[in-house]
Amino acid sequence: MPVYLPPISRRRFIKGSLAASALVAAGGCASHTSASDPNSWALLSDIHIAADPNTVHNNVNMTRNLRMVAEEVVAWPEPVSGVLINGDLAFNSGDLADYAAILGLLRPMREHGLPIHLALGNHDHREHFWATLPEEKSADASLPERQTALVRTPHANWFVLDSLIATLQTPGRLGDAQRAWLTRALDANQDKPALIAVHHHPDLNLVHVPALEDTAALLEILRPRRHVKAWFFGHTHRWSVFHDESGLCLVNFPPVAYLFEDGQPNGWVHATLRSDGARLELRCLDHARKDHGQVENLVWRV
Repeated sequence: MPVYLPPISRRRFIKGSLAASALVAAGGCASHTSASDPNSWALLSDIHIAADPNTVHNNVNMTRNLRMVAEEVVAWPEPVSGVLINGDLAFNSGDLADYAAILGLLRPMREHGLPIHLALGNHDHREHFWATLPEEKSADASLPERQTALVRTPHANWFVLDSLIATLQTPGRLGDAQRAWLTRALDANQDKPALIAVHHHPDLNLVHVPALEDTAALLEILRPRRHVKAWFFGHTHRWSVFHDESGLCLVNFPPVAYLFEDGQPNGWVHATLRSDGARLELRCLDHARKDHGQVENLVWRV
């Protein structure tokens, strides 16, 4: 199933053969050959786009916010090589019209030559998402109802997972089949640091928001595999960076959309990947915030 939107400029080379060329369907993988810095990434989460661009929730116009972020990503001084949006693409219940609006808002970044990788969250609807992109849908017999991706970069491999149980069911779950796929994929790709991207946060009593139900089973896979360096997630609408007891980096993306808590930032994160870590820069929608431009220099566990 598609988790990848190719650059518009390359579409004529990709249409009808995504799995064979650059991409990224369930269980697939992609690599980037862009002229931009292959280690430079724009990381977004919780965009919550509604079909009506005038929709406001919690005093936030989500369409306006995504447009602002897209403009900044396109103008980034060290051109990014890709964009990852880590779930909750749609406003509330994943209406078909929401996904049509999302495609329109992402078009400027795609026309700028950026590939966009997408994960699903609890406000998304798989069938409506796939119906919006019928020509790019492909199937993996081992994961018929989930979408995963392995995205290769020079310094790390992204493993994009699908934690959507059902639309508007707040907790997340990977399930046995997806965890088995991840185990095989991690064991077959030990040459570089592995970065896990999944919408839901680990169930470590971080916040009072339902988390990933099979956190313990996932950590049993991640912690002993020392080439797994970080778990990136959204869902909580907060920004934080910390480590667990094994040294695994846990990175909570801020939302592009609205906030759950006063005082938290909304915006996006610019990541520069290195062989031994990553530089994360918080980009707040409100540039006047004191934490706008805050940098976290992650060092991978050994």
